[in-house]
Amino acid sequence: MESLIELDKSLFIFLNNLGIEFFDNLWLIITDKKSSIPLYLILIFFLYKTLKKHDFIKYLIVIIILITLTDQTSGLFKDYFERLRPCHDLSINNQIRIVKQGCGGLYGFFSAHAANTFAIASFFYFSFKTRSPYFFLLFFWASIVSYSRIYVGVHFPLDIIVGGIFGILTGLFFAYGINKINFS
Repeated sequence: MESLIELDKSLFIFLNNLGIEFFDNLWLIITDKKSSIPLYLILIFFLYKTLKKHDFIKYLIVIIILITLTDQTSGLFKDYFERLRPCHDLSINNQIRIVKQGCGGLYGFFSAHAANTFAIASFFYFSFKTRSPYFFLLFFWASIVSYSRIYVGVHFPLDIIVGGIFGILTGLFFAYGINKINFS
């Protein structure tokens, strides 16, 4: 396990140091949760235009539960595993670029950004892939948002990978489970 952690730190240092100061502000925008609001509004509009009112409300409720679950589970994991964020890890602090002011909480395993974005991508892809060929692009968005967390110095690659896997599996579960829910 120790060698995996060391490999993760080495990979983080490499990826984090690929950053160029010229692009720092762009990555800060990407990593900001508020920058995804236009996409969320587009997805909600898609639901509104595609679904009947009853199903629209059902999907909104399920999406809220999905994001709450992935976000809160990430918090529980952070408290349980107590793995320092890179920006709080003094053993590598002098080797990394910390772009984001305000590093976040002390612990970072696993990334809520990765879990949430991949959960949304997975949920929409598996729920609506027959209605639009473009939902696979949400995985690209989730990957960019997730990488931004490494770029700005607040998550190790394993934080991102585990968060992404958790998000994909949770989104998949909810996508296939939503048709079993009857709110009548």
